[in-house]
Amino acid sequence: MHPVQSGSPGGMKLLSEYSPDEPVPLGGYAGLTAVWAGAAATFVISRRRSGRPFPDRVPLGDLALLTAGTYKLSRLITKDRVMSFARAPFTRYQGGADRPSEVNEQARGHGLQHSIGELLVCPYCISQWVGGGLLAAYISDPELGRSAAMLLTIVAGSDFLHQAWAAVDKRA
Repeated sequence: MHPVQSGSPGGMKLLSEYSPDEPVPLGGYAGLTAVWAGAAATFVISRRRSGRPFPDRVPLGDLALLTAGTYKLSRLITKDRVMSFARAPFTRYQGGADRPSEVNEQARGHGLQHSIGELLVCPYCISQWVGGGLLAAYISDPELGRSAAMLLTIVAGSDFLHQAWAAVDKRA
């Protein structure tokens, strides 16, 4: 592993000290974090420069839509069978999941490729990116943000009904 400046006076730390038994792509994680923070900062700066204010608050109904939309889009990106083409350069197929039309995959490669793979297979990890994007869309154009979130919420509700029907049908 490569040495990295520790930030403490005169200290050099090896990344290998963080996880001596299992390689962890800390550089890739740092790169992805920088990309996310850069995108968020770019949005904030451009919004401020445009003179358009940020909303003081988001109505509870819109917050619920954005939350449900973030949930569903995060699952589509990270688990959907049809979206596997987008994850393929960074992941390895592990088989079908317990949920219909979902797959299990694991990150592959090293460094940034592995870090991106981990992001693309983790709905919890990608939700920060998705939520940030939906919130930015909502702040920029509330009707567009609501419409996108409504569509995703409708799909999530439909998924729930499909699962409920399958459970009832299984009992019959």
